[in-house]
Amino acid sequence: MKTASDKIGFFVDNLGLSIKSLFKLMLKSRKSTILKVASDEDSIIIMGNGPSLNDAIVNSFDKLTTIPTLAVNFAANAPQFTQLRPRYYVLADPHFFVATDDVNVKKLMANMSSIDWKMTLFVPFEAKKRGFAINNENIKVEYFNFIAVEGFEWIENWAYASGRGMPRPRNVLIPSIMIAMKLGYGNIYVTGADHSWTKTLSVNERNEVVSIQPHFYKEDEQEQRRIKVDYLKYPLHQIIYSFYVAFKAYHKIQHYALHRGVKVYNSTPESFIDAFPRKPLGDI
Repeated sequence: MKTASDKIGFFVDNLGLSIKSLFKLMLKSRKSTILKVASDEDSIIIMGNGPSLNDAIVNSFDKLTTIPTLAVNFAANAPQFTQLRPRYYVLADPHFFVATDDVNVKKLMANMSSIDWKMTLFVPFEAKKRGFAINNENIKVEYFNFIAVEGFEWIENWAYASGRGMPRPRNVLIPSIMIAMKLGYGNIYVTGADHSWTKTLSVNERNEVVSIQPHFYKEDEQEQRRIKVDYLKYPLHQIIYSFYVAFKAYHKIQHYALHRGVKVYNSTPESFIDAFPRKPLGDI
Protein backbone atom coordinates (compact mmCIF):
# COMPACT_ATOMS: atom_id res chain seq x y z
CA MET A 1 0.00 0.00 0.00
CA LYS A 2 1.37 3.39 -0.99
CA THR A 3 1.99 5.87 1.80
CA ALA A 4 1.32 9.59 1.55
CA SER A 5 5.07 10.09 1.13
CA ASP A 6 5.11 7.62 -1.78
CA LYS A 7 2.25 9.43 -3.48
CA ILE A 8 3.94 12.80 -3.06
CA GLY A 9 7.20 11.39 -4.44
CA PHE A 10 5.34 9.86 -7.40
CA PHE A 11 3.64 13.19 -8.15
CA VAL A 12 6.89 15.17 -7.90
CA ASP A 13 8.72 12.70 -10.15
CA ASN A 14 5.98 12.84 -12.78
CA LEU A 15 5.80 16.62 -12.54
CA GLY A 16 9.50 16.90 -13.26
CA LEU A 17 9.31 14.45 -16.17
CA SER A 18 6.24 16.22 -17.57
CA ILE A 19 7.86 19.66 -17.47
CA LYS A 20 10.99 18.30 -19.17
CA SER A 21 8.89 16.58 -21.85
CA LEU A 22 6.79 19.68 -22.52
CA PHE A 23 9.93 21.76 -23.04
CA LYS A 24 11.25 19.20 -25.53
CA LEU A 25 7.93 19.17 -27.35
CA MET A 26 7.84 22.96 -27.60
CA LEU A 27 11.41 23.18 -28.87
CA LYS A 28 11.74 20.13 -31.10
CA SER A 29 8.45 18.54 -32.10
CA ARG A 30 6.67 19.13 -35.40
CA LYS A 31 3.10 18.44 -36.45
CA SER A 32 2.82 14.81 -37.51
CA THR A 33 1.93 14.16 -41.15
CA ILE A 34 1.21 10.46 -40.59
CA LEU A 35 -2.42 9.76 -41.41
CA LYS A 36 -4.62 6.75 -40.81
CA VAL A 37 -4.46 4.45 -43.82
CA ALA A 38 -7.57 4.39 -46.00
CA SER A 39 -7.95 0.61 -46.03
CA ASP A 40 -10.09 -2.19 -44.69
CA GLU A 41 -6.93 -4.04 -43.62
CA ASP A 42 -6.59 -4.07 -39.87
CA SER A 43 -3.41 -6.13 -39.35
CA ILE A 44 0.26 -5.36 -39.85
CA ILE A 45 3.41 -7.38 -39.23
CA ILE A 46 6.50 -5.54 -38.01
CA MET A 47 9.65 -7.38 -39.05
CA GLY A 48 12.50 -6.83 -36.63
CA ASN A 49 15.93 -7.89 -37.83
CA GLY A 50 16.54 -10.58 -35.20
CA PRO A 51 17.76 -14.04 -36.30
CA SER A 52 14.34 -15.62 -35.71
CA LEU A 53 13.00 -13.71 -38.73
CA ASN A 54 14.65 -16.36 -40.91
CA ASP A 55 12.31 -19.00 -39.47
CA ALA A 56 9.35 -16.67 -39.90
CA ILE A 57 10.25 -16.18 -43.57
CA VAL A 58 10.43 -19.95 -44.10
CA ASN A 59 7.36 -20.92 -42.08
CA SER A 60 5.07 -17.92 -42.65
CA PHE A 61 6.13 -16.55 -46.02
CA ASP A 62 2.51 -16.40 -47.17
CA LYS A 63 1.59 -14.18 -44.21
CA LEU A 64 4.60 -11.93 -44.73
CA THR A 65 3.69 -11.38 -48.38
CA THR A 66 -0.09 -10.96 -48.08
CA ILE A 67 -0.45 -8.99 -44.83
CA PRO A 68 1.05 -5.45 -44.81
CA THR A 69 4.57 -5.51 -43.38
CA LEU A 70 7.01 -2.97 -41.98
CA ALA A 71 10.78 -3.43 -42.24
CA VAL A 72 13.55 -1.62 -40.38
CA ASN A 73 17.20 -0.57 -40.48
CA PHE A 74 19.43 -2.61 -42.81
CA ALA A 75 16.68 -5.02 -43.94
CA ALA A 76 16.91 -3.69 -47.51
CA ASN A 77 20.45 -5.07 -47.70
CA ALA A 78 19.21 -8.63 -47.11
CA PRO A 79 18.72 -10.91 -50.14
CA GLN A 80 15.14 -11.75 -49.01
CA PHE A 81 14.06 -8.11 -49.09
CA THR A 82 12.86 -8.00 -52.69
CA GLN A 83 10.73 -11.09 -52.05
CA LEU A 84 9.11 -9.66 -48.93
CA ARG A 85 8.34 -6.30 -50.57
CA PRO A 86 7.31 -4.48 -47.36
CA ARG A 87 4.73 -1.73 -47.53
CA TYR A 88 6.43 0.37 -44.86
CA TYR A 89 9.99 0.96 -43.69
CA VAL A 90 11.39 2.79 -40.65
CA LEU A 91 14.86 4.29 -40.18
CA ALA A 92 15.52 5.91 -36.82
CA ASP A 93 19.21 5.73 -35.90
CA PRO A 94 21.03 9.01 -36.73
CA HIS A 95 23.81 6.86 -38.20
CA PHE A 96 21.74 6.42 -41.36
CA PHE A 97 21.67 10.16 -41.98
CA VAL A 98 25.16 11.26 -40.92
CA ALA A 99 27.45 8.36 -41.89
CA THR A 100 27.57 9.12 -45.60
CA ASP A 101 30.92 7.31 -45.93
CA ASP A 102 29.61 4.02 -44.46
CA VAL A 103 29.56 1.46 -47.28
CA ASN A 104 26.61 -0.37 -45.72
CA VAL A 105 24.56 2.83 -45.55
CA LYS A 106 25.49 3.55 -49.17
CA LYS A 107 24.37 0.04 -50.12
CA LEU A 108 21.11 0.56 -48.23
CA MET A 109 20.36 3.80 -50.07
CA ALA A 110 21.24 2.22 -53.40
CA ASN A 111 18.88 -0.68 -52.70
CA MET A 112 16.17 1.76 -51.67
CA SER A 113 16.63 3.65 -54.93
CA SER A 114 15.96 0.49 -56.93
CA ILE A 115 12.71 -0.53 -55.19
CA ASP A 116 10.03 -1.18 -57.82
CA TRP A 117 6.94 -1.31 -55.59
CA LYS A 118 5.09 1.35 -53.63
CA MET A 119 6.52 1.82 -50.15
CA THR A 120 6.33 4.47 -47.43
CA LEU A 121 9.58 5.27 -45.65
CA PHE A 122 9.40 6.89 -42.20
CA VAL A 123 12.38 8.88 -40.93
CA PRO A 124 12.79 11.37 -38.05
CA PHE A 125 12.25 15.08 -38.69
CA GLU A 126 15.95 15.50 -37.90
CA ALA A 127 16.76 13.63 -41.13
CA LYS A 128 14.77 16.21 -43.06
CA LYS A 129 16.90 18.97 -41.55
CA ARG A 130 19.98 17.15 -42.80
CA GLY A 131 18.61 17.10 -46.34
CA PHE A 132 17.82 13.39 -46.42
CA ALA A 133 16.21 12.32 -49.69
CA ILE A 134 15.55 9.14 -51.68
CA ASN A 135 15.67 9.25 -55.45
CA ASN A 136 12.82 6.87 -56.17
CA GLU A 137 9.28 7.83 -57.18
CA ASN A 138 7.98 4.55 -55.68
CA ILE A 139 8.96 5.67 -52.18
CA LYS A 140 6.92 8.17 -50.23
CA VAL A 141 8.88 9.72 -47.35
CA GLU A 142 7.04 10.62 -44.15
CA TYR A 143 8.53 12.16 -41.00
CA PHE A 144 8.01 11.40 -37.33
CA ASN A 145 9.02 12.96 -34.03
CA PHE A 146 11.82 10.90 -32.50
CA ILE A 147 11.18 12.47 -29.09
CA ALA A 148 10.80 10.72 -25.75
CA VAL A 149 7.82 11.83 -23.67
CA GLU A 150 7.39 10.85 -20.01
CA GLY A 151 5.32 12.11 -17.13
CA PHE A 152 1.65 12.29 -16.30
CA GLU A 153 -0.42 9.78 -18.24
CA TRP A 154 -2.61 12.40 -19.88
CA ILE A 155 0.47 14.14 -21.31
CA GLU A 156 1.88 10.84 -22.57
CA ASN A 157 -1.43 9.84 -24.17
CA TRP A 158 -1.79 13.22 -25.88
CA ALA A 159 1.77 13.17 -27.21
CA TYR A 160 1.46 9.57 -28.45
CA ALA A 161 -1.93 10.12 -30.12
CA SER A 162 -0.84 13.35 -31.83
CA GLY A 163 2.46 11.86 -32.98
CA ARG A 164 4.36 14.58 -31.14
CA GLY A 165 6.32 12.04 -29.08
CA MET A 166 6.61 8.43 -27.98
CA PRO A 167 7.95 6.25 -25.16
CA ARG A 168 11.72 6.53 -24.92
CA PRO A 169 12.85 5.33 -28.38
CA ARG A 170 15.79 3.17 -27.38
CA ASN A 171 15.58 1.19 -30.61
CA VAL A 172 13.79 1.24 -33.96
CA LEU A 173 11.07 -1.19 -32.89
CA ILE A 174 9.58 1.38 -30.50
CA PRO A 175 8.83 4.05 -33.16
CA SER A 176 7.77 1.27 -35.55
CA ILE A 177 4.98 0.10 -33.23
CA MET A 178 3.91 3.66 -32.51
CA ILE A 179 3.81 4.47 -36.24
CA ALA A 180 1.74 1.32 -36.89
CA MET A 181 -0.80 2.55 -34.34
CA LYS A 182 -0.76 6.03 -35.86
CA LEU A 183 -1.50 4.47 -39.25
CA GLY A 184 -4.63 2.98 -37.73
CA TYR A 185 -3.80 -0.71 -37.54
CA GLY A 186 -5.70 -2.47 -34.77
CA ASN A 187 -3.71 -5.72 -34.72
CA ILE A 188 0.06 -5.39 -34.69
CA TYR A 189 2.25 -8.48 -34.85
CA VAL A 190 5.92 -8.16 -33.93
CA THR A 191 8.30 -10.76 -35.33
CA GLY A 192 12.08 -10.94 -35.55
CA ALA A 193 12.30 -9.21 -32.15
CA ASP A 194 14.43 -11.73 -30.24
CA HIS A 195 15.92 -9.11 -27.89
CA SER A 196 17.97 -11.86 -26.21
CA TRP A 197 20.95 -9.52 -25.86
CA THR A 198 21.86 -10.62 -22.34
CA LYS A 199 22.70 -14.12 -23.64
CA THR A 200 25.69 -12.77 -25.55
CA LEU A 201 26.79 -10.01 -23.18
CA SER A 202 30.24 -10.36 -21.61
CA VAL A 203 33.26 -8.39 -20.42
CA ASN A 204 36.76 -9.28 -21.63
CA GLU A 205 40.09 -9.06 -19.75
CA ARG A 206 40.52 -5.45 -20.86
CA ASN A 207 37.21 -4.54 -19.17
CA GLU A 208 35.63 -3.99 -22.57
CA VAL A 209 31.97 -4.88 -22.98
CA VAL A 210 31.38 -7.43 -25.72
CA SER A 211 27.90 -7.88 -27.14
CA ILE A 212 27.05 -10.04 -30.13
CA GLN A 213 23.73 -8.99 -31.68
CA PRO A 214 23.02 -11.32 -34.61
CA HIS A 215 20.51 -10.44 -37.30
CA PHE A 216 18.53 -12.52 -39.78
CA TYR A 217 21.01 -11.43 -42.46
CA LYS A 218 24.78 -11.83 -42.38
CA GLU A 219 26.61 -8.61 -41.56
CA ASP A 220 29.89 -7.81 -43.26
CA GLU A 221 33.11 -7.29 -41.29
CA GLN A 222 32.91 -3.51 -41.43
CA GLU A 223 29.46 -3.41 -39.78
CA GLN A 224 30.59 -5.90 -37.15
CA ARG A 225 33.59 -3.69 -36.36
CA ARG A 226 31.39 -0.58 -36.18
CA ILE A 227 29.08 -2.21 -33.65
CA LYS A 228 32.01 -3.54 -31.61
CA VAL A 229 33.70 -0.14 -31.49
CA ASP A 230 30.40 1.52 -30.58
CA TYR A 231 29.99 -0.76 -27.57
CA LEU A 232 33.51 0.01 -26.37
CA LYS A 233 32.34 3.56 -25.61
CA TYR A 234 30.09 2.44 -22.77
CA PRO A 235 30.60 0.68 -19.41
CA LEU A 236 28.45 -2.33 -18.61
CA HIS A 237 26.00 -0.50 -16.33
CA GLN A 238 25.08 1.95 -19.09
CA ILE A 239 24.47 -0.86 -21.57
CA ILE A 240 22.29 -2.78 -19.13
CA TYR A 241 20.42 0.44 -18.38
CA SER A 242 19.75 0.88 -22.10
CA PHE A 243 18.18 -2.61 -22.08
CA TYR A 244 16.01 -1.50 -19.14
CA VAL A 245 14.89 1.59 -21.06
CA ALA A 246 13.82 -0.51 -24.07
CA PHE A 247 11.91 -3.15 -22.13
CA LYS A 248 10.19 -0.48 -20.01
CA ALA A 249 9.15 1.34 -23.20
CA TYR A 250 7.35 -1.78 -24.42
CA HIS A 251 5.26 -1.80 -21.25
CA LYS A 252 4.45 1.87 -21.87
CA ILE A 253 3.38 0.96 -25.40
CA GLN A 254 1.21 -1.90 -24.15
CA HIS A 255 -0.48 0.37 -21.61
CA TYR A 256 -1.20 2.94 -24.33
CA ALA A 257 -2.35 0.26 -26.79
CA LEU A 258 -4.90 -1.03 -24.29
CA HIS A 259 -6.07 2.56 -23.80
CA ARG A 260 -6.57 2.84 -27.58
CA GLY A 261 -8.12 -0.61 -28.01
CA VAL A 262 -5.18 -1.76 -30.14
CA LYS A 263 -3.78 -5.29 -29.83
CA VAL A 264 -0.02 -5.70 -30.02
CA TYR A 265 1.16 -9.31 -30.21
CA ASN A 266 4.65 -10.69 -29.78
CA SER A 267 4.99 -13.22 -32.60
CA THR A 268 8.70 -13.89 -31.98
CA PRO A 269 9.45 -17.34 -30.50
CA GLU A 270 11.51 -17.16 -27.28
CA SER A 271 11.58 -13.36 -27.39
CA PHE A 272 12.66 -11.59 -24.21
CA ILE A 273 9.96 -8.93 -24.62
CA ASP A 274 7.50 -9.56 -21.80
CA ALA A 275 5.05 -6.70 -22.39
CA PHE A 276 2.85 -8.10 -25.17
CA PRO A 277 0.73 -11.25 -25.29
CA ARG A 278 2.15 -14.02 -27.49
CA LYS A 279 0.58 -15.05 -30.77
CA PRO A 280 2.44 -16.99 -33.47
CA LEU A 281 2.19 -15.74 -37.04
CA GLY A 282 0.65 -19.09 -37.95
CA ASP A 283 -2.35 -18.26 -35.75
CA ILE A 284 -3.24 -15.05 -37.60
